[in-house]
Amino acid sequence: MSFTFAAACYILALILSAVLIFFAIFHIIAFDELKTDYKNPIDQCNSLNPLVLPEYFLHIFFTVLFVFSTQWLTVIINAPLAAYHIRRYMNRPVMSSPGLYDPTSIMNADELNRAQKEGWVKLAFYLISFFYYLYSMIYELVSTA
Repeated sequence: MSFTFAAACYILALILSAVLIFFAIFHIIAFDELKTDYKNPIDQCNSLNPLVLPEYFLHIFFTVLFVFSTQWLTVIINAPLAAYHIRRYMNRPVMSSPGLYDPTSIMNADELNRAQKEGWVKLAFYLISFFYYLYSMIYELVSTA
């Protein structure tokens, strides 16, 4: 069994995708709390906005690592979400602090439903990616014997 750079990238991506799964779950719960009026929009946006950039940077970071390790299938799988993250952040509402969610517009039913669906889709993507990275890590460790 040989430890390669690609195997190290998959191990790191496995750990970071677990963190991203927790971020997605937190977003889903937060939007559900907003939908049921359990919390006010200002508090929710203050707790959600600081997590946006770390989520985006983590995902783009290990996508770039896969480019350096020449894992092209994994790059192709991750590139659409990375591009979506970049486009979403470039088209964010004008705010004084970093983040995506504006307290004045988050309670709009369309915006709230879109954000909730986005959270579920990201959770599904990160879960599938987690198991793909696990399989790929094992494959890389076993095949480079």
